[in-house]
Amino acid sequence: MNELIAKAETWLATVVVWIDVTLLSYQSLVQLGIILLLWGISWGIVRLVRFMFPVGLGRYEIYRRLQPQLSPLYDLLLWAVMIGLVKAVADQKEISTTAFNIAESLIWAWIVIRLATSLIDNREIARLVRAFAWGVAALNIVGWLTPLIEFLDQMTFSLGQGEVSALGILTGVLTLVFLVWLALISTNFLESWLGKVQGVNPSARVLLSKIARIVLIAAAFLFAVSSVGIDLTVFAVFGGAIGVGLGFGLQKVVSNFVSGVILLMDRSIKPGDVVEVSGTYGRINKLAGRYTSVISRDGREHLIPNEDMVTQTVVNWTFSHRMVRRHLQVGISYKSDVDLAMKLMVEAAEEVPRVLDDPAPRVQLRGFGDSSIDLELRMWIRDAKNGVSNVASDVNYLIWKKFNEHGVEFPYPQRDIHIVSDEKKAETLVAPSAEKS
Repeated sequence: MNELIAKAETWLATVVVWIDVTLLSYQSLVQLGIILLLWGISWGIVRLVRFMFPVGLGRYEIYRRLQPQLSPLYDLLLWAVMIGLVKAVADQKEISTTAFNIAESLIWAWIVIRLATSLIDNREIARLVRAFAWGVAALNIVGWLTPLIEFLDQMTFSLGQGEVSALGILTGVLTLVFLVWLALISTNFLESWLGKVQGVNPSARVLLSKIARIVLIAAAFLFAVSSVGIDLTVFAVFGGAIGVGLGFGLQKVVSNFVSGVILLMDRSIKPGDVVEVSGTYGRINKLAGRYTSVISRDGREHLIPNEDMVTQTVVNWTFSHRMVRRHLQVGISYKSDVDLAMKLMVEAAEEVPRVLDDPAPRVQLRGFGDSSIDLELRMWIRDAKNGVSNVASDVNYLIWKKFNEHGVEFPYPQRDIHIVSDEKKAETLVAPSAEKS
């Protein structure tokens, strides 16, 4: 430990001497002042050009595509060119250009790194990669990278029966981040490719993509751990603890995950199906590892745990086929023409575009109620994902309209009231007394 502290002090002393000799000298300070002045000039020129020529090259389509990547680099490019010209003049005058060389190298490194990281969609990850890559490039430019690597390699820690260096840990973390990023890109590419394959159904597509993601991320973790120098057998000690944790704290999470795998394997539900579960009616948007996303007709997205999708009763309106039969109960008065009413109900169903012609709508007489003759209209639709209540509303409206046009009456509740007169009440009261006398 003392040896490590001594090496750290030596390295820090070297850095302090380099800053004092290289950067804080009179020539270097003058060069730093010129560099800052050139940055202000380049920044002002770029803003002035944008103000005077607001359209610029924007009329060209190829420039409009590259503008988001090139626009932040205009002042940096002009700055680097101006520093290069000043450095060329200083070389001819045989003046030291140490600060100019460092500044020019750092600017060009930033430009290259900025262009390379523009391919990353996630802005936060792009910024993180950009800062780390430029930091490594800056250390290499000033000559500090090799001493820092040697220092981190000598900084070791005991882990079990082996030792791990700080450089190994840093390398492992970077390797893990890169491999996980590569695994996510690979799984996204696999999902898009499976989406184009005609023979793969949505459930198998989701299952394959999730298995591939889990396998690739697990392989990335194991490879990163092995690159650090940690023996993988060390993780066997944590197996029992993980099992206890799963048994108590994570049993719901594991149950939902296993239920999700079961749903994907048995293909009882799949993205695009129209389902009804726990009072929620809607279309399945996606199957996640913990929940199933169901979007209802009013636009609300319900996240239902996968365990509920397995243990509770689920009405899948499109499980075997897309055809769904709807039942509409209609009552008519006893005075109405039953044949005419049944004919009008069929005509009303046929006028709605979403109702299928084959099988054709049919009407059945279900029974005789207290106040009405009970009829039932049965009709088929193929697009339950567009809703089943709205098509029933359209048919009911047409039935009401046709019944009114043809004189078919809707029944009202009827009750028969029998009024007993006072004379009958008196006779019933007197009769028992006369018998006694």
